Amino acid sequence: MTAPEPHQSESVADKLVEILLVEDNPSDVQLTLHALERNNLANQIHVVRDGVEALDFLFSSGPYADRSQRNPRVVLLDLKLPRIDGLEVLRRMREEQRTRTIPVVVLTSSREERDIVESYKLGVNSYIVKPVDFEQFAEAVRQLGFYWALLNQPPSK
Repeated sequence: MTAPEPHQSESVADKLVEILLVEDNPSDVQLTLHALERNNLANQIHVVRDGVEALDFLFSSGPYADRSQRNPRVVLLDLKLPRIDGLEVLRRMREEQRTRTIPVVVLTSSREERDIVESYKLGVNSYIVKPVDFEQFAEAVRQLGFYWALLNQPPSK
């Protein structure tokens, strides 16, 4: 088990999570957090590093059994994850009433047409290929965070 990120408390049981970042690459995690922090959008973000941990978080099970059942406003989901891949996380989210309406943005390096098609078939809200350039990546994350965490109006339940 990895130590919590500096921006996270030891317990997320009562923490309001606006953005769930599902990403296994430490460099991409840091770049994403940096971009969100630069724009004051990172105070309510939680990072999980594989598909199993993402599902545990979303369904308040395993190490997250005590977590509030309040859903994040958006999930930023990588596809290439250990243990359970991002497409399976998305599939399980869309099968469950409790998580079906959570906006999911795939943020991945995959440009494979089959990944794009399958993501949309499973109900992804947006599919974004990570830019290689840091400034472009930072701007893409800033826009994502601003739109999905602040502007988008999700259903109340």
